[in-house]
Order: sequence, then structure tokens, then C-alpha cells
Amino acid sequence: MEQDTKSRRSSDDTLGANNTNAVPELPKEEVFDDDSKVPFLTARTFFMTVLVSMGGICFGYDTGQISGFLEMENFKRNFADDRTAGPNGDVTLNLTPVRTGLLVATLSLGTLVGALIAGPVANNRKLGRKYSICMWCAVFCIGNIFQLSAQYSYWYVLMIGRIIAGFAIGGLSVMVPAYQGESAPTHLRGAIVCCYQLFITIGILIAYLINFGTETINADSTASWRIPMGISFLWALILGFGILFFPETPRHDFRHGAVDKASESIARFYGVSPRHKVVKKQLEEMQEKLRIEQEGGDHSIWEVFTGPRMFYRLMLGMSIQALQQMTGANFFFYYGTTIFESVGINNSFVTQIILGAVNVVTTFPGLYMVEKFGRRKCLTLGAGWMFMCFMVFASLGNSALQSGTDANGDPIYDSTIGYVMIVFACLFIAAFASTWGPMAWAVTSEIYPSRYRSTAIAFCAASNWAFNFFIGFATPFIVADIGFAYGYLFAACNFVAVLVVYFFLPETSGKSLEVIDTMFLLEVKPWKSSGWVPPPSEELVTADQLRLTNGGRDIRKTNEAGVGDDTKYENVEESRANSVNMGASGARGNSLTV
Repeated sequence: MEQDTKSRRSSDDTLGANNTNAVPELPKEEVFDDDSKVPFLTARTFFMTVLVSMGGICFGYDTGQISGFLEMENFKRNFADDRTAGPNGDVTLNLTPVRTGLLVATLSLGTLVGALIAGPVANNRKLGRKYSICMWCAVFCIGNIFQLSAQYSYWYVLMIGRIIAGFAIGGLSVMVPAYQGESAPTHLRGAIVCCYQLFITIGILIAYLINFGTETINADSTASWRIPMGISFLWALILGFGILFFPETPRHDFRHGAVDKASESIARFYGVSPRHKVVKKQLEEMQEKLRIEQEGGDHSIWEVFTGPRMFYRLMLGMSIQALQQMTGANFFFYYGTTIFESVGINNSFVTQIILGAVNVVTTFPGLYMVEKFGRRKCLTLGAGWMFMCFMVFASLGNSALQSGTDANGDPIYDSTIGYVMIVFACLFIAAFASTWGPMAWAVTSEIYPSRYRSTAIAFCAASNWAFNFFIGFATPFIVADIGFAYGYLFAACNFVAVLVVYFFLPETSGKSLEVIDTMFLLEVKPWKSSGWVPPPSEELVTADQLRLTNGGRDIRKTNEAGVGDDTKYENVEESRANSVNMGASGARGNSLTV
């Protein structure tokens, strides 16, 4: 054993001399002599949370403002492509479904690309997480410049601007949670990362309020839509310049050998000295995680499909993200003003403010419920609740809202039915904001092993944005053809979401990432996972500890010195069925007991 250890150290020394990715060494044990009490929350951590979450406001604000623009008179004068002359010479201005869909949905095309490239860009040693956020803020401002310069027949300039802004929003949707997750103290990490979703809802509400204040401006002035659009610069500038006053994430610094910088960053966010033992613990965890990754060998991107139970997990994560969009929330956020204008509400901008306020307020209980009641129960009940709301909303809108027609043939709406529909829209938003809004992202960040996590989450984000594009682009066409019956589609998707969560998603609440990984490898039945008792920590087997060959389909189970048995992945299932041990000798006690 001693000889194996010496051999491994010699190998590590050689690796360190020839490979810049060698695992960094930690300061000597006696350096960490501070064992004072750790503050619960420091001012630096609080301001970091608020500042970096501005990336969520960028996304939410853009989502909320476009809904109001579609009903502003001057916006229609500039960009409408349906100009119908009335009998008295009056011209009715409307955006056709094609142009409406393009103006709304092209943002999602940009976000899809931005989300996919954000991870590799941020792994650059010099750019990192910190300066990646600066870069994406600059891209967002460039997109806004294009949008502000659009006018009259140059509607495609507005579309190009939204695509460019989408690149930035997609990049920020990856980098903001990454920066927060890698910097936040362990005991606050979950709440801080969830603040990104909270700030998205705040951004939506701010956009609704500003649209309400500017939509009454003289119809001859472009200020009604250019003022809200110009204000969006503020969020990106605050984030882009503010992040310069904060350090790079400790994990990025550590992975690139800057141990002293990582120690200083940890100490500042925890509110302790660099000699504190909590700093030592964090550094040791980073070192161990990095060593495990490197000892696992090189891995092809295709292993995200072929690795241990990875295809199942990837399809599950992508389905959860697709279903988050297909719950129908963005049906209200993108087209809410237009929807409630059609039900006869005098000022549909006010209705949007109500929906936005409900969205913000009900996000807070979701931050509590996710840990108190678990992911499966919240997601299942949330989807069932949204199914019921859309069934009522669609049924009323499709069969009871229109009470007749006037002398000109225009529809007459029953205002009582319209208000009931608004109530159920609010109930729907409450269910979404407290369950599927924040929890879909929480789940997809937990179900993947470390070596595949960034790539798998990128695929999940791409799934989210792809279905976001579908809703943004297709909704005008579908509503024009079938009206409120469109809600039945979202009701059906919510019913499917209940089935997916119940039959395929195991409970992850209260479990470490290693335990979750083991649970997938053992194929624990999802409906039994809440009561499943994991094996002792020294007997856990995780994908990060497996040395894979043949594109991830074969497993070599080894210890730290690289000693162990060659085992086919299929044998894990055989071992599970026969209740035998698959193991190898080594310092970690690498065995799987079933």
C-alpha cells in the first residue's frame, strides 16, 4: 500500500511538471489555525447575490416588455404589416401572426446558442466566470442598440437586435447560477442560486409597471416603447460593471492553480480569515473533486449519451425543461396583454401587473417548499394544479366568454366570465412560480455526475429554449386558428408532466449529489425513492469514481492508485439482481453493496 502511494505521488509529480491541469497542492495543515464562529450571512455575500441576480432581471424584463409592446399604438404604427382601411377611411393596424411570432420568438433562438457556448467560453483560464459575465452584458447592450435603432419598415433590425440580446440572455442564464453556485457559502448555496429565478419574476413585473406608465404617451411618439427598451440597459450596466468589484469564483481559480486567490475568495464570502478551517475544508473538497475527475481519464462529449445511466438522465432532464415551457406559463408572459385585451378588459396592462405581482409573491413559498416537501411532491401537485387551471381557462374562453355580436358583427364578451378567467390565470401563475418555475432548474442541476454536469445542463437549457421558441413563434398562429382551445394543449402537457415526474424522476431532496448518482446507478424505482435508504458513504459508487472505456459503456472500477477490476456496465444490473458486491480494494473502499 505504501509502495502504491509513493508510486502515485511520483506519478502526480511528473504530471504536475508536464500538465498545467495537475491537481494543486494545499497549504500546510498548521496554516489553518482559526476555528472561530462562521457568520450566517455576510454583506459581501448578500451584495453578490443581489448584483449577480441582475442577470435574471435582464431576462425577465425582456420577457415582460415585449408583451406590452404588441398592444402599443406607436409600436404598431412602426412595425405593423397588416394595415386594413375601414369604411370611414380609418386604418386598423395589426401585426400578422408571422411577424408577431418572429419578433417574440427570435430572442429564444439567440438564447439557445448563447446557453450552449457559455460553458466552454467560461472555462477559458483568463476569461473565467467573472469576465464572461462582463462580456455577455456587453453583448446584451449591443443587441439593445439594434432594437432602439429600429423604426418604420425596418422591423428586421428589431428582430436582429432581439437575436443578439438573446445570445447574452442565454449566456447569462448559464453563468449567473454558475457564479453564484461556485462562490456562495455551502449553507446558503441553494437559496442563493434560486434567487436567479426570483429576479426573473421581478424583472417581468418591473417591465409590466413601466409599460403601464408609458403606454399612454402620445401615439405619435416612439417614447411609449423606446423608454422601456432603453431602461433595459440599466440592468446590464449594473451587472457588467458591478461584477468587476467581486473576485473570480474560488473553484475556477483553484482549477487553474491559483490556490491563494481561491482561499482569499472563500474567506471573503464566508466572512472569515484565510486561515480559517472552513477555508481548508472547502479547498480539500475542491482538490478531491478535481483529483477524481482527472483520475477518471479523458472523456468524449458523447459519453453524456453512453455513460452509466446517462441517456436516461439526459432524456429526463431535457423532458423536465421542455415540460417547464409547455406548462403554458410563457403563454401568459409573452401574450398576456393581447389575451386579456381580447376578453374585453378595458386596460389589459393592469391585468398584466396583477399577474406579475402574483408571480413574484408566490415564488417565495417555492423556495421553502422545495426542501420542506421534496421535488417529486411539489412538481406533481404543481402540474396537477396547472392542469386544472388550464382546463377551466380554456373551457370558459372557448364556450362561454363570447355572449353574442354587436351590430357591426364584433364579438360581445361577458365581463364576468372574463374576470373568472383572470382568477384562474392567477391561480395558474401561483402554481408555476412556486413549483415548476424554480424547481425544474434545481432538479436538472442535481441528477448528473460531476464529469458530465456542464454538458448535460447545456443540453437541458437548449431543450428549454427550443420549446420557448416554439411557444413564442407558434402561439399567434394557433390562437388565430383555434382561439382559447389552445389551452387544452397546455392542459395535456401538464397531465403528461404529472406522469413523467411520478414514473421517472426519483426524489433528490435532502440527498448529496453522490447519493443521487448512486440512486440512478442502482435504478431505484422513482415512486419508492423517497423512502430509499442509501448504503454507507464509504460504499457508495458514483459515475465520477468509475474509469470508463468504449465511449462510457464499459467500466473499470479502480482505486486512487489505478488498481482494481475491469467490469462491464451491464454487470451492475446483474449485481443488483443477485445482491452481490462489485468492488475493488483501495483507500476509498470502492465497493457497491446491493
